[in-house]
Amino acid sequence: MANPPIPDAVLRQAVDAMIRHGGNRAAAGAELGVPPTTLAYRMRAAELKGIRATKGVKDPNDPAQLRQRIKQLEIELRAFERQSGQQQVIKNIIGDLARGCETLTPPAWMINTGTRQGSPGVPTLFLSDLHWGETVYPSQINGVNEYSVRVARERLATAVNSAIYLLSIISPKMEYPGIVVPLGGDMISGNIYDELTATNELNSMPSVLDLYGVLVGVVTTMADKFGHVFLPCASGNHGRDTRKIWNKDRHATSFDWLLYRFLAKRFDGDKRVTFFIPDGPDAYYKVYNHAYLLTHGDSFRGGDGVIGVMGPIIRGDHKKRSRNSQIDMDYDTMLLGHFHQYVHHGRFIINGSLKGYDEYAYSNNFSFEPPQQALWLTHPKHGITYRMPVYVDHKREPKKTDWVSVPK
Repeated sequence: MANPPIPDAVLRQAVDAMIRHGGNRAAAGAELGVPPTTLAYRMRAAELKGIRATKGVKDPNDPAQLRQRIKQLEIELRAFERQSGQQQVIKNIIGDLARGCETLTPPAWMINTGTRQGSPGVPTLFLSDLHWGETVYPSQINGVNEYSVRVARERLATAVNSAIYLLSIISPKMEYPGIVVPLGGDMISGNIYDELTATNELNSMPSVLDLYGVLVGVVTTMADKFGHVFLPCASGNHGRDTRKIWNKDRHATSFDWLLYRFLAKRFDGDKRVTFFIPDGPDAYYKVYNHAYLLTHGDSFRGGDGVIGVMGPIIRGDHKKRSRNSQIDMDYDTMLLGHFHQYVHHGRFIINGSLKGYDEYAYSNNFSFEPPQQALWLTHPKHGITYRMPVYVDHKREPKKTDWVSVPK
């Protein structure tokens, strides 16, 4: 009894598989789930019936296809060479390669646990979400906040002065080996949304220049007051010059990163000041034996009106801890901004913002939060001890009451 004819569709599948695998019968047979002898039989049948490959299936060994592939590789090579050249130019201009800001060599004062008796440890003033150049209109949010370049300068000065004052209360003799000042991204407002482009007081580059001058004063003040300053840096999402955040070359498309490199160049040669500006989105460092992971937080998404930001942040923290444990970079505390809500959790610290409550928060009925930044101390034995928000805006005077009273 003769074998039934093989359907044309089955024969065409055999021809397509052979072309995709460059004539390798074993590989093509594995794709189709048939032995090589069966595939050979089907190929002979297809040849006798004149069945050709499906349109669009390309033979990797076809000379025309090989020439096209070579051309594509040449284009990619030229693009890579241009990119490498751009990176070299950037580093030569704004980043001394000998300084090595991309890699961390921690200063001795951050890892030496032989501190003086009674020293409270190393303070950290977390600066992020400054949104320099943005305008917040009081008339559009019931008068609860305002923001401009003038207000931003006043609030940043208040943050620095208040942090110094609070730390002088804890240690009147200021027995600190130095201070850590993480720069956590969204340093400028940027033009990522049409409404920001239309309402920002300053455009991106003028914002960078203005903030650069202010931060030079901040770093100088900290170095004079504490003797040493360590500044780990992470880029945010507002300072980008692309439509969406890039995973590749995120740092090289960010005005935050540019600002950090300018600052590092300004203090190059000042042994009191150390910058850590990784090319990736996270900065990993230790204060004594306490490991920190600084990230901006824009990769954490989700949440709802009930759980708020905590759901996506707890999930994101879990994922980062799992990833870091696999590469021998476990951390104790994650630092992030982005959400403009000050939260000091056992496993992470969410920073507040310098900008404060804005039209976006008001329109979405978010809880009110005053503009503030995070301040804490890391002790060589006990890890994080003192923790406090630094309020950066002058509040209205409260009504005078007795030290304890019962409301009527």
